[in-house]
Amino acid sequence: MDEQSQRFAWPVASATGVGSMPGTDPAEACRVVFGELPDLPYLPELPARGPGADLTGRTAVFLVDMPVQTTTRGWKLADRPGRDSGRAAGYLSHDLDTLEEVAGGYTGALKVQACGPITLAATLELTHSLDPALSDQGALADLTTSLAEGLAAHVADVRKRVPGATVILQLDEPSLPAALAGRIPTASGLNFVRTLEPMTASQRLGTVLAAGGAAAATVVHCCAEHTSFREIADAGANAVGFDLRLLRNADIDLVAELAEAGVALMVGALPTSAAQRLVSGPPLPARQTAEAVVELWRKTGLAKELLAGLVVISPACGLAGVSPAAARAALEHCREAARIAPEMIDPS
Repeated sequence: MDEQSQRFAWPVASATGVGSMPGTDPAEACRVVFGELPDLPYLPELPARGPGADLTGRTAVFLVDMPVQTTTRGWKLADRPGRDSGRAAGYLSHDLDTLEEVAGGYTGALKVQACGPITLAATLELTHSLDPALSDQGALADLTTSLAEGLAAHVADVRKRVPGATVILQLDEPSLPAALAGRIPTASGLNFVRTLEPMTASQRLGTVLAAGGAAAATVVHCCAEHTSFREIADAGANAVGFDLRLLRNADIDLVAELAEAGVALMVGALPTSAAQRLVSGPPLPARQTAEAVVELWRKTGLAKELLAGLVVISPACGLAGVSPAAARAALEHCREAARIAPEMIDPS
């Protein structure tokens, strides 16, 4: 257990959240996160504020020398930044100022999130085309390099603002499985972008993860079906986040292989749809969530004493779509489930 407790930046039996929270008040969201997740808090994202606070717009702020602008369909690469790009930068600056204030004196692991290069390329249109940047391998390469540079600076900035923090970088890749399966549509909707090769996906992910070298650990999170565990592992991520309900039996052996190799599992054990029930429906005991995690661990066949050090419990996805009370309850629920899961698998 001592060895496990030193393997990662966060303590054993930790819980965290994916990233997004409800509402538009960054100070309140930050206080909730730090209050409910003392071992592994994160910088909250508040997409309810509108364009620029969404996953694509927020991450586009980190792109170096690759301006973006909004369209009626979303975001696109542009010759010059649009107004919403400036608004996105303002949101991020405000959030970082708030983090610096709320986390004053904090020491411990602190997670920051951004869209990964594959999903970003799948959701950003090309400058002079309506097709996604993912359809152009040169654009994907340029975007990857630009994002890597920007996120390296972001991680360094967070470390300066919260000197006692050990920064964890999480990349969100909900579109990765679709890109690998050739299911990202072109602008017309009649065709699909060419299937992304697994090696290319891992290389692009790896470039961005490596650029976060100032981070103590890196995570790739995917709450879509058919999580691309192999490609994420090949990219060099220290941890992989996934929706437990979407885990296929065929994935169990690979999950076990990753954990055995020392890759942490950020298990999305609380369905986002169940979060609202915590405050408005029949009670959902934290023990039930812990049991689901313990059942997964038993299926892997790994030593029971390793669970506490290799598993972090979280909601399955972001919490932007639930009420503030439900979001707070969800984080508290995951914290309690993380506390009792090791006791349930090793009652001695």
